[in-house]
Amino acid sequence: MTQHTPPRAFITGGAGFLGINLIRYLLPKGFRITSYDKADFTYPERDQVTVATGDIRDFDTLKAAMAGSSIVVHCAAALPLYSEKDILSTDIDGTRNVLEAARQNGIEWVVHVSSTAVYGIPDHHPLREDDPLEGVGPYGIAKVEAEKVCLEFRKKGMCIPIIRPKSFVGPERLGVFALFYEWAKDGKNFPMIGNGRNRYQLLDVEDLCEAIYLCMTGDPAKVNDVFNIGASEFTTMREDYQAVLDRAGFGKRIIGFPAAPVIWTLRFLEMLHLSPLYKWVYETAATDSFVSIEKAQRVLGFSPRFSNKQALVRNFEWYLEHLSEFENVTGISHRAPWKQGILKLFKVFF
Repeated sequence: MTQHTPPRAFITGGAGFLGINLIRYLLPKGFRITSYDKADFTYPERDQVTVATGDIRDFDTLKAAMAGSSIVVHCAAALPLYSEKDILSTDIDGTRNVLEAARQNGIEWVVHVSSTAVYGIPDHHPLREDDPLEGVGPYGIAKVEAEKVCLEFRKKGMCIPIIRPKSFVGPERLGVFALFYEWAKDGKNFPMIGNGRNRYQLLDVEDLCEAIYLCMTGDPAKVNDVFNIGASEFTTMREDYQAVLDRAGFGKRIIGFPAAPVIWTLRFLEMLHLSPLYKWVYETAATDSFVSIEKAQRVLGFSPRFSNKQALVRNFEWYLEHLSEFENVTGISHRAPWKQGILKLFKVFF
């Protein structure tokens, strides 16, 4: 009887927030995993995976590390707080390198993690996969261009599912959400751009991992497509974020401020490098932002477990449990708290 060899998954950005959650999701399912990241892999799972250190912009190192894998999940990206040069070179050229390295290694299946940032600042909702793409800022533009690269390689016969997730939260997630969680733990009311009555869909990282897994294991004729991924249950932004303040237990509230003057102020502060937020965050924070996940539900069998509220509270509880590990750390990735910037001065008034 022939023994079945578990598939080897090559995960770019394996040391990042999504990468480590995906590794933890796939290991119990029998996958052998190679993590490829320029950051150190410092998790307890280090002994259970093959760790390769490198930048996706370094083609030779990438190709050598990928050899022997059977499927690739491309999670690595330079996020919006990186420099424009790094965003464009990592997210566009790096994506091309990943796909070309896979092709040269005889790997025909690459799951590409894109973003709903490709839709820009839309004029209607829900957004569907065939809506026009218009990236805002270097990150949005780079994500649109990276998808075009994926389409090029599909024409070469590769299976490249493209996933467009909403902003996702869960264990290991800090970044912009750490700004909010810090105020919640310190017993502060929290300011919101606009009245908070807009509907802003989020996503739990575990649900995102399920969607990726479905794209890794489904019928290639069906999964070789584009899929929006988000929570199925979400209310208004004010109500969803209030769940975290309620969990914190100080009786604090979300306080809305008129959107237009706040946005103009944040634009000015961003020019002075004093704002902790980037354009796509504050320009869309007061508007509806949700996608249809009907296609993923119908084609992939995707069924998200967590509502917005559950995802935010689950992430907040992880934040409280691990606070001592990052209390004096800041950075520009999802796994490090972003600097409060000028918000630190305003915090005293809330």
